[in-house]
Amino acid sequence: MAAPLDEQDSRRALRSARGRYGCRVLRRLGTWLQRRRMVVLSLWGLLTVVGAVLGGSVFDQAQDVGLRADAESTQVALRLESLDSEGEQVVAVLSGIDPVTAETTEAMSAVLFEVREHPQIVDLRDPWTTSAYELVAEDRSSAVVEIELDPALRDDEALAVADEIIELLRGTPFPDVYVGGDLLAERTFTDQAVQDAARGEGVALVVLVLLLAAALGSAATGALPVVTALAAVAVSLLVLTGMASMASVSDFAVNVVTVLCLGLCVDYCLLVLFRFREELAAAGPGADPGDVLGRTLASAGRTVLVSGLTVGSALAALVLLGDPLLTGMAVGGVVAVTVVTAAALTLAPALLAVGGRWVPHVDRGAFGRAARHPGRSLLARLARFAQARPWPVLLVSAGLLVILALPLAGLRLGASDARSLPPGSEARDVVEVIERDYPDIATAPVEVVVDAAFGDPRLTSFAEEMTALRDVERVAVRDGLPDGWSRFTLVPEGSTNGPAAQRVVDDVRRLGADLDVQVGGPAAELVDARAALGERLPVAIGAVVLVSGLLLLRLTGSPVVAIKTLILNLLSLAATLGVVTLVFQHGWGGPLLGGTATGSLDLSTPLLIFMFAFGLSMDYHVFLVARIQEEWAAMETARRGSSASALSTRAANDRAVLEGITSSGPVVTLAAVAIAVVFIGFAAGELVAVKEVGVGMTVAILLDVTVVRGSLLPAAMTLLGERNWWRPSWMPR
Repeated sequence: MAAPLDEQDSRRALRSARGRYGCRVLRRLGTWLQRRRMVVLSLWGLLTVVGAVLGGSVFDQAQDVGLRADAESTQVALRLESLDSEGEQVVAVLSGIDPVTAETTEAMSAVLFEVREHPQIVDLRDPWTTSAYELVAEDRSSAVVEIELDPALRDDEALAVADEIIELLRGTPFPDVYVGGDLLAERTFTDQAVQDAARGEGVALVVLVLLLAAALGSAATGALPVVTALAAVAVSLLVLTGMASMASVSDFAVNVVTVLCLGLCVDYCLLVLFRFREELAAAGPGADPGDVLGRTLASAGRTVLVSGLTVGSALAALVLLGDPLLTGMAVGGVVAVTVVTAAALTLAPALLAVGGRWVPHVDRGAFGRAARHPGRSLLARLARFAQARPWPVLLVSAGLLVILALPLAGLRLGASDARSLPPGSEARDVVEVIERDYPDIATAPVEVVVDAAFGDPRLTSFAEEMTALRDVERVAVRDGLPDGWSRFTLVPEGSTNGPAAQRVVDDVRRLGADLDVQVGGPAAELVDARAALGERLPVAIGAVVLVSGLLLLRLTGSPVVAIKTLILNLLSLAATLGVVTLVFQHGWGGPLLGGTATGSLDLSTPLLIFMFAFGLSMDYHVFLVARIQEEWAAMETARRGSSASALSTRAANDRAVLEGITSSGPVVTLAAVAIAVVFIGFAAGELVAVKEVGVGMTVAILLDVTVVRGSLLPAAMTLLGERNWWRPSWMPR
């Protein structure tokens, strides 16, 4: 057996081996960027300015995403819409005085006759001029006015008419007038989202710059990842604007772009920046800047490229499922990942080429003070602890994630309505008052159409079966449809989208064995959306896992590492969704979140968290595994020399794991803290759906960096030993 290397010779051999590890194409790109840095910066500057000017129009062009056209509730809605198109509804709750006194009746009649004369109002129901006495609360504390607008109006025109109606109603004797409806609720939601973004994300960006500047010891260095991210956001929105001019673009695409651009770009830029400092220190004074930048991209750039390809390809797989919701998210995700990867490989290095002299030395840490040894970072300490006690750490960490994931088994998904608005919003107050005091109009009906002509004897028994259902309050027979179908309206117990209404939809669809029955309405739309999600989400996750696994296999050359990575990511995601379910479905958030528990999660929340958490967790894992694999490859190269043969395979694996985590720990920890700051801004917003995503992503990042990457990953890789790097005989190295 050869004599063991001393520490200095060992490090020299490993450094020499690492120098041969990397991508030659990216190394040449780094050298080219050093020479053409001003050209690259000018091109990115032009694109950023154009994106900032024109990209914002995509927010107006983006469209709501609905169910697939072949969904049953969609078919019913289209059938009824073609027969009798309904306009937007404006609902007003008036309170503060007795609504049925003679003085109130006289004053209200005068105002409502003026409202009725408006040319864009097609229908009006109230207790004073139409004798709709069910619109007066039983305790005579309030009354309701329902107004239908002309269906030909565009949204902006309908909002203008609604504002005119509000002004007229403010002139009534009632001291308290609350006006709502879907149209006004959507406007309030949009306005609140803009306010939350301006306040939460604006503050988060400032805090992010200060945090990075303090951690990196330089204001210019701290601003580099944020500047690159903002440029990526502007260019991505510009790309979506161009796409919107040729085809419809989903609201979800815009949401995904802004979040993923910021999160991924900060991660990628920090990885490139940290590796640049390492290469700059290793090269020494007087080194060729182009060579330093080339070596940086040969290693860190390769990791960025593989991560971008992994995340982008996995998200692109969602398009194949043909679901409008998943397609919208996938389009936004692919655009964001593509632009961010390009920015991290060109814009960030060009900025380093210009401002590299301002980058603090690798020995400088927070506030310019001497940096702590990487071995003292959080991830490095956790890794050493996990390697010393792999079995206990593995069992405890995995058990914790499984326990946190258990509430996911009782997950209930609901549709967003006015109750997702902040407490005190007019549109939300209207919904809450009507649900409390007006049971006869509180629940939207379930629409049933049957392929049988009016008068068919089978319809009589069908109506009796519907009436006998336990959750049905009443059944109304409507006029027959011109195409020969018949129509029924059912009013279920409970709220519009509550459990009883959903059971009614399922029960009615099981009736009429000899009839073609179709069920629509808000409750049916929710049932169909949940069914589509339950049907396609496993396929979507399978597609993402398959594509990600193949690309991870290409990166690491190890099926074991690729499979382990995917298992850890899915376990972390399940635990995150379990925590979100506890907080927002069961109300464990308490006063901290303003009492926002609604008994269910928004239908889009699991998908958005899956999209964001998958992208970011894959980033962190690729960062760590790529560096571990780099260390392993370097050790294998060094071990082939006689002087390195004293290291056993297991010892080499354990050292590669620890060295990889120690080297990448600071960048992963800083990136996680930085992105957590952004998502805390989301959690501090007023909208419940936005809070769900903000809290979920903050939890996901916390679990990912500490439990998964800090404990489970090193414990599992230590236990597997050299089996981490096993590959079939037919697989090339």
